[in-house]
Amino acid sequence: MIGLKVPKNQADKVRRILLKHSLVDLQLKIKRSGDFVLIPLEQGPDLTRENPQKIEEIGVTSFEIIETEFEEQKRGPKSLKDYLKGKIDPKKIDEIKKSFDIMGDVVILEIPEDLQDEKYLIGEAALNFTKRRAVFSKKSEIKGVIRTRELEHLAGDESSETIHTEYSARFMLDVRKVYFSPRLATERERIVNQVKDGETIMDMFAGVGPFAISIARRHDVEIYAIDINPDAYYYLQKNIGLNKVQEKVSPILGDVKEILAERKINADRIIMNLPGTACEFLGTAVESLKPGGILHYYEFASDFERPVERIIKAAGHREVKILNKRKVKSRSPGVWHVGIDAVIL
Repeated sequence: MIGLKVPKNQADKVRRILLKHSLVDLQLKIKRSGDFVLIPLEQGPDLTRENPQKIEEIGVTSFEIIETEFEEQKRGPKSLKDYLKGKIDPKKIDEIKKSFDIMGDVVILEIPEDLQDEKYLIGEAALNFTKRRAVFSKKSEIKGVIRTRELEHLAGDESSETIHTEYSARFMLDVRKVYFSPRLATERERIVNQVKDGETIMDMFAGVGPFAISIARRHDVEIYAIDINPDAYYYLQKNIGLNKVQEKVSPILGDVKEILAERKINADRIIMNLPGTACEFLGTAVESLKPGGILHYYEFASDFERPVERIIKAAGHREVKILNKRKVKSRSPGVWHVGIDAVIL
């Protein structure tokens, strides 16, 4: 085996150069020797101990090619499927969902019906692969006004409470009691980047506060975060304190229509992330939006036509300007979680 002997203070830079040119033998471990580091090299006709020219050509100057022994890398499983090889029929492994949700130290899996007999085996594999604390599987769709789903414990700790970190914000939640989607992280960041200091914002279906708190951490704003789920309200309050945004976010428990019938809130921006039924609240949102205010409306739809038509109808005599239309994420074949940004004049 041949290796490149380089001074320790240059080893990281040299290693990166060698990797870029595919000259490191990735099956072997790098080792140290006094003030030097020994990097295993891929041997070939143009790279031998007697022929250092290729190393010199890529810009490495202080080195010595030596003959030495290297330990082999211990290669563990690289995917959930790797953990299940030899334990489940290979044809069935292909049915397992490649993607799954990780919230803090909790994993949520979706296991096909014909793999239910192997669900605990799959749960243990997911626990070992992700190195998280607990694994649950989905037992129902998200349902009800409080937007929760049934979960079954498969492996690890049975506690379903966790703290999830997203763009440095921290969200405490119980995956059994509240709705939270880590897959909306990019969408939340997109909204955060649109907000201007001084705005009054209403998050009509706030949940545990991911939109509201993410905005408040980065902007000088006033936010009304509303949710009908008592458990979501509990964690919303916890997260406001956890992220130190008490002076910016006002948590409100209750039905948004009833709340806005009792108290007047005039907002510069309203977030409506309740794609299943947000259309029922469009009229209420428009009434609370200042002239020139921005609406972030979400709906499950196969195209943008129906959501846009709903906004225009709800606006009535007020002019609507569509700023952005996008597919946030797939819900089912042909159906998307779509987002529409609109100015209501």
